[in-house]
Amino acid sequence: MKTKLIMIAALIGVMAFGSCKKDYTCTCTTVIGSASTTDAHQINDVTLPDAKNTCDNYETQANNSYPGGTTCHL
Repeated sequence: MKTKLIMIAALIGVMAFGSCKKDYTCTCTTVIGSASTTDAHQINDVTLPDAKNTCDNYETQANNSYPGGTTCHL
């Protein structure tokens, strides 16, 4: 019984911290020929999955808008 209570408490703790909203920085590097540029985008008060989706969207938009290749990561 005691083990079950500890496991339930641990699961609740993981769920609580897993959905925590934080600030993230998405760093995008664009390479055109031999030149490259790096931009940082602040993504504030979101969960990690939402930050990853937003960062992926920055990459997609850049690749659709500019020649060359852009890669973004948190």
